[in-house]
Amino acid sequence: MTNPRDKALELVDDGYVTAESMLTMCLKYMSTDDVAEMLDMNELSDRFIEDEDEEDEDDDYDDGQPTWEQEWEDFGEVGYEPDYI
Repeated sequence: MTNPRDKALELVDDGYVTAESMLTMCLKYMSTDDVAEMLDMNELSDRFIEDEDEEDEDDDYDDGQPTWEQEWEDFGEVGYEPDYI
């Protein structure tokens, strides 16, 4: 017997149904708890996706490490001069 998941993917691959239609069918069939668990298992639930406000707060966090720009600034101060100058 064919795995039903493989069959569903095959139907999409063969063009019998679009991926969007298949997704809609799956979501309509699944319970809300199933959908919530699936999102969480794939790290797509709210607890994994940061809010824009939270991202702004993270921008203010200083981990003590230099930024990429500061690293390159410091690299240039060491006295390195390329051969082509």
